[in-house]
Amino acid sequence: GYKMTPKQLQQAITPKTKLLVFNSPSNPTGMVYSPDEVRALAEVVVANDIWVVADEIYEKILYDGTEHLSIGAVSEAMFKRTIVSNGFAKAYAMTGWRLGYLAGPVELIKAANTLQSQSTSNVCTFAQYGAIAALESPQDCVETMRQAFSKRRTAIINLVNAIPGLSCVPPDGAFYLFINISKTGLPSLDFCTRLLNEKHVAAVPGIAFGADSGIRISYATDMATIEKGMERLNDFVQQIA
Repeated sequence: GYKMTPKQLQQAITPKTKLLVFNSPSNPTGMVYSPDEVRALAEVVVANDIWVVADEIYEKILYDGTEHLSIGAVSEAMFKRTIVSNGFAKAYAMTGWRLGYLAGPVELIKAANTLQSQSTSNVCTFAQYGAIAALESPQDCVETMRQAFSKRRTAIINLVNAIPGLSCVPPDGAFYLFINISKTGLPSLDFCTRLLNEKHVAAVPGIAFGADSGIRISYATDMATIEKGMERLNDFVQQIA
């Protein structure tokens, strides 16, 4: 299910380890760690005295009753060593506004502000007012969008799994599908390059995420485009078979 176990995390930690980047719901797989899984990982983090950057930008895009638990909410000890990274691009469709936020201990945030102010330009005023409106307004628009994503998710999973040679694990959240292409025999970069050039379908090579056996596609688009894209994907796979 593309999720690490507490044992795997412990085995990966060395005396040099300072921080874990924890992304749930996940990009590129859409997997979500259950509350019990989050608590078990938090025990390893606290026991080894390391920090966590919790990337939670997809927290509102969940399916089939999946529950999101922030690792910082597990315990007081975990809260003190958690830095939450979040933003408005996904749940509020504000991608081009380039606005996010960081939450953590005061001294750490002050240091981050000092670094940020000298390395990037500041967020424009209208985007900040837009973010306030997003947080303070009714959230029914977010639920409407989540339901649309849910329908597209079901459709794209069925379409991909019907293509001989391809398979995918249903995502619990976000709006990506990580497709296993290992049976095609092509490396992910070659697969994506040819898919784009020959069929005009854009996908992200799994090698970018450390998994050359897969590709990532997004279903954050309308159903007609999804169906057309999957038809072209099917044609491409049959062509190279």
